[in-house]
Amino acid sequence: MKSPRVANRLVGEKSPYLKQHAFNPVHWFPWSEQAFQKARAEDKPIFLSIGYSTCHWCHVMERESFEDADVARLMNETFVSIKVDREERPDIDSYYMTVCQAMTGTGGWPLTIFMSPDQKPFLAATYLPKENRHGRAGLLQLIPRIKEMWRNQRDSIFESAQQVTEYVKQIASGSTGGKLDDNILTRTYDLLSDAYDEAAGGFGPAPKFPTTQHIFFLLRHFLRTKTEGSRTMVEHTLRSMRMGGIYDHVGHGFHRYSTDDHWRTPHFEKMLYDQALLTMAYTEAFQLTGNMLFQKTAEHIIAYVLRDMKSPESTFYTAEDADSEGGEGLYYLWTAKEISKILGPGELEVFTNAFNIKRDGNYTESAARIPMPRNLLYMTKSSETLAAESGLTPEEFGTRLHSALEKIFANRSKRTRPHKDMKVLCDWNGLMIAALSRAARVLANDDYLRAAQAAATFILKSMRTSHGGLYHQYMEGEPAVGGFLDDYAFLIWGLIELFQATFIPVYLQEALSLTERASELFWDARTGSFFSTAEDSELPIRMKESYDGAVPSGNAIAASNHIRLGRLTGRPELEEKSFRILDAFGKRIGHNPLGHTQALVAFYQAVSPAPHVVIYGEAGSQDTLRMVRTVNTSKDIDTTVIHVSEGDSALMGDIAPSIRHFKKLNGKTTAYVCRDYRCERPTNSVEQLSAMLENDRTRKGKPGSGISV
Repeated sequence: MKSPRVANRLVGEKSPYLKQHAFNPVHWFPWSEQAFQKARAEDKPIFLSIGYSTCHWCHVMERESFEDADVARLMNETFVSIKVDREERPDIDSYYMTVCQAMTGTGGWPLTIFMSPDQKPFLAATYLPKENRHGRAGLLQLIPRIKEMWRNQRDSIFESAQQVTEYVKQIASGSTGGKLDDNILTRTYDLLSDAYDEAAGGFGPAPKFPTTQHIFFLLRHFLRTKTEGSRTMVEHTLRSMRMGGIYDHVGHGFHRYSTDDHWRTPHFEKMLYDQALLTMAYTEAFQLTGNMLFQKTAEHIIAYVLRDMKSPESTFYTAEDADSEGGEGLYYLWTAKEISKILGPGELEVFTNAFNIKRDGNYTESAARIPMPRNLLYMTKSSETLAAESGLTPEEFGTRLHSALEKIFANRSKRTRPHKDMKVLCDWNGLMIAALSRAARVLANDDYLRAAQAAATFILKSMRTSHGGLYHQYMEGEPAVGGFLDDYAFLIWGLIELFQATFIPVYLQEALSLTERASELFWDARTGSFFSTAEDSELPIRMKESYDGAVPSGNAIAASNHIRLGRLTGRPELEEKSFRILDAFGKRIGHNPLGHTQALVAFYQAVSPAPHVVIYGEAGSQDTLRMVRTVNTSKDIDTTVIHVSEGDSALMGDIAPSIRHFKKLNGKTTAYVCRDYRCERPTNSVEQLSAMLENDRTRKGKPGSGISV
């Protein structure tokens, strides 16, 4: 008879990841002073394990090791073991990921750190198997060695730990200032061109990540320089990702990354931040190019998020797992026989040709416990080419393919769905609010706007601290964990986009209020940049991050936010702060431009100002709506817009004092196109407004004539 499972200290935690480990035989602690006190009292090192609930290799390490009685016995004898959800505590994850990268040259999850009770790490790794395997140390062999070193070689351990700590201090210091100049923009374009995969799109070899920051940079580079290579790289990359297996052709949304060069074989997790950033990338690319595939892709990503990732509170969940029913990607894979039973003959032929379905399967990954042969859906030819090869018109082909996909989706919905992490994270929701708001503006979709407003309303009401700050997480009816820089920066981005989509003053007011609160909590006046954590951080060092990771750097987004808020409110001191942020990391950016493309987006916004448009007219009038639509569909993706009517001019004047300078011309709806706090002569003509915006894109920052604000 099997022994009953015994809970450990994680059983009372809210994090789905910690709950997954609550019945391991390892005597896990959550991150807490109690754990460190126990380590000091018993003179034991710490085993710190960091992961997240939808992480495939975290599941593998748990099955192999943390559920194994022999490994658990060794861990319990040797260590005080701590589990951390990297999404719940990104501050802890960021610090120790920096440690791991400093010690090993690489990083990833699960992240494994061995450290002293006073948090000084002496050994770092990612996934560790149970037994030695392919040159990778196994826990059964490694733990006894660490135990012996802790007893007999502690001086050398502490010496190593001190060196690592000093190195991380240097990284975190932020003392890398230096003025940026326009040459960095050209050099970054050249580096992206060198890294660009001309065959399959994207940048660098497998594994391939979406790297939306590169897309955002290249869109702006094309807009300002008309360098065709920028547009080519963007269009080819976005089209290749959309056709590849990294995209879920049945239920929509993107998987986390591709394990091959051609975007065909994904790592099957779906992360909210990817959906948000890719929605923004495809929306901006559509705005600039008019490519309808990009519009449809943005719409499909949003459809997935609103259908499958929306919480009862109208916020958005964190992620969906790669695994289901014991196999990675099993939910998304098909046998040829399954497909033939679902589809009719005409649909089957179209579907088989479109998605490269093979009787023997096209999915060659040796994923655990997946019965072969299986097919993964990806396209290697455009719909137009496939239609021609099938002897069908594009309309006939599209109708059959759509019908087939609907049937496949209905059948897939009966399968056991992958685990969903139902945490609500302020920062990732901020990204989704920004993406929905931008898509609502560009694609004229009120459903997206309502979804963004509902999410923002909940966060601003239910994830606020008593001091007007933000909580990082909401789970099981309660907010928790004080907000980090990313929470503020990303939500402010969302509120700026939401204001420009609605012109509701409270969103701009909240963005300004949170900007002020972020400065109180995170600003380092000495270097002119933001710490990632508040002053009461539990970590040995307050990190100051500039590099883009899976999400953009909080400092980079903060720089963009200050530029846009300065222009929206007519307060140049806000914009000036963005230059301080960028200059604070000048040397870092110069040494590694491709690690800082989001910061260089902000630099482009600063040195090549987009138009700022003020529309003065009655809300809802046809003239006002036409002018707003003209701005929203302008190809300059960084254009800011503000609408004011006589009824709200007093309130808007308090928030944005420069508004008081604007009036109607000839009693009609009037548009002012401004740049660098100077405006062109006002116009009542939609056609003239459109021409002024087109002309503005070619002027590269030359001051306007007319009135100053």
